[in-house]
Amino acid sequence: MPKAKIVRVEPLNPSEEAIREAAEILKSGGLVAFPTETVYGLGADAFNPEAVLKVFKVKRRPLDNPLIVHVSSLDMLQQVASEVPERVVKALSIAWPGPLTVVVKRKSTLPEVVSGGLDTVAVRSPAHPVALKLIEAVGRPLAAPSANIAGRPSPTRAEHVVEDLGDEIDMILDAGETFFGVESTVVDLVSPSPQILRPGPLGPEELEKIFGVKFGLPPYARGLSSYEERPPSPGMKYRHYAPSKKLVLVEKGSCDTTTYFEFLMKQLESYLKDFPALIATKETVDEVRSKLGDSLTYFTLGSRENLFEVAKNLFSTLRILDKYGRVSIAISESVEERGIGLAIMNRLRKASSERITCKQKQL
Repeated sequence: MPKAKIVRVEPLNPSEEAIREAAEILKSGGLVAFPTETVYGLGADAFNPEAVLKVFKVKRRPLDNPLIVHVSSLDMLQQVASEVPERVVKALSIAWPGPLTVVVKRKSTLPEVVSGGLDTVAVRSPAHPVALKLIEAVGRPLAAPSANIAGRPSPTRAEHVVEDLGDEIDMILDAGETFFGVESTVVDLVSPSPQILRPGPLGPEELEKIFGVKFGLPPYARGLSSYEERPPSPGMKYRHYAPSKKLVLVEKGSCDTTTYFEFLMKQLESYLKDFPALIATKETVDEVRSKLGDSLTYFTLGSRENLFEVAKNLFSTLRILDKYGRVSIAISESVEERGIGLAIMNRLRKASSERITCKQKQL
């Protein structure tokens, strides 16, 4: 049995007793895993540096990798942030609660360890009743990264938290599967020009509508390069989301759909002796199965017509892959980088051991 007390709660109407018990643990410096609309978070009192350090320790997380602070309201934002422009407050009144994290100036009273020693802080208000009620019950912001060992696929179910951290934390509030399945969009609002630091459920188009400005999308936000300096947000510098087994990402690159499928087939055939698995959309799985039959294992993420479904199933699929004894290597297809597809490709690039890109032959 894991050390952590596991309490099942209704996602929309959680037990007041369970919330109260979890809040008391957090107030006393303990660690509680709880659901958000994106993934499960590992919460600690953001103003208790010893508790925050425990988060880094149990996650095996580098101290220069900042934590996201979770608040229950715009008023609570003022406890951790300074110099928040009125236009940002107005935008957040639209976007929060929701899967959007903003990097703003840190208030000096917030412990530096939360932000990896930077003068900025990453903050969001989660759109999940359990998370909001827990923060309100504590009465203080919670520092809460994803509730997994650093580098592993993020947890979208309580059992994922148990697998990684069940023996090292105090309590897990189990409200079932999370909604989005990938972490929040993170934007930098401190730099002269707004930037997306980590793609998530809110894409560039939605951000432009909310803030009234265009957001830059640097290569590191797409997972195409690494961020070499001290990162202002999680998910920028270190390898994340990775299964223990080798994952090869086959990217579409400049190829058309037909050429890309032929290229993907060649990669799969080259690995047949290694008992490979294919991680792909339903449409691709069906087409490959019709040609290669049962010579490989198939993991279906969902329809390519519904990238939110694909995102929701991504991390749980990577965790299932690790438990699948017969498979030694997995080959993943890419998806279109639009909307939440940006987040999916960011996660796949960060998780992959190797990337192979299709290139259209010039006529």
